[in-house]
Amino acid sequence: MADTTPQAAAAPKLTIKDFQSDQDVRWCPGCGDYSILAQVQRVFPEFTHLKENYVAVSGIGCSSRFPYYMDIYGIHGIHGRAPAIASGVKLANPDLDVWVATGDGDGLSIGGNHMIHMLRRNINIKVLLFNNQIYGLTKGQYSPTSVLGQITKSTPHGVIDYPFVPVSLALGAGATLVARAMDRDPKHLQEVIRRAEQHHGSAFIEIYQNCNVFNDGAFFQFTEKDTRDDSVVYLEHGKPLVFGKEQEKGIRLNGFTPEAVSIKEGPYSISDLLVHNENDLTLAFILANMIHNPALPRAMGVFVSLDRPTYEEQLRDQVARAKSRKGNVTLQQVLDGDETWVIQ
Repeated sequence: MADTTPQAAAAPKLTIKDFQSDQDVRWCPGCGDYSILAQVQRVFPEFTHLKENYVAVSGIGCSSRFPYYMDIYGIHGIHGRAPAIASGVKLANPDLDVWVATGDGDGLSIGGNHMIHMLRRNINIKVLLFNNQIYGLTKGQYSPTSVLGQITKSTPHGVIDYPFVPVSLALGAGATLVARAMDRDPKHLQEVIRRAEQHHGSAFIEIYQNCNVFNDGAFFQFTEKDTRDDSVVYLEHGKPLVFGKEQEKGIRLNGFTPEAVSIKEGPYSISDLLVHNENDLTLAFILANMIHNPALPRAMGVFVSLDRPTYEEQLRDQVARAKSRKGNVTLQQVLDGDETWVIQ
């Protein structure tokens, strides 16, 4: 949410260079992380926050070097604990604009419990989840999003774990904005980052990110220009789900089951297609789980955007009510109060 303080209104106009740190970016050449970093640095100057109010928090993994490369305050935490650290930062100072950079391993494996509770509490924190379906930093073990049968360093005979669908996980956890984007579609990624910033509540963006060393091409069907049009449907609130090189195909619901149909040759027309509604949580689950049907395109964009009071707002109100009843008391007065006891 935009910083509306007088200081922010009078702040100097920021540029991309203001968010580029003096650290050498040391991801592997060709890594999709470069694009994600670049899009964030391009979009952040558009926001009205004071620069000193930005904070990036990460855990462990290739994605977690993100705070080093952003010239803002940052915390490189321990494995999987970025959501917990970010929650503490936001609750201690709600005026800060807090972003979490994490990976499919860091955020959904060791950090999975922290992630779901941060999202369900609706703390106003923005999550960028770099999903490359592999553990890149530790050299190619399978992750919670690796696909069935995938050969990795730790699954030489193929993955037998059923993978997470990160968007479905975030929806189920109760995140109030959930989206999906791709490293190789920079303009769309920028727009999704803007939507996350504008949202008041927990925002979760899954980003398809290519690891060209350990899982090269995992998302090329969706990211490359020669196949993208027939493999991706972009979600726009209030608009029908149309895709294809000539926008000749669409998605309709057969009961609760989505199916791809032609709107060029009939018998269906654009009026028969499913119209996206960002306020419909049930629809969001349906669209997220199209991933399980290879005959359907992969949905990109904002799946759901809901309005719900944030955790920090409710916490502030709760503290204010307690103070109004008991006044401003010291910790010692609380310890000496009638709700404590002494063990003899």
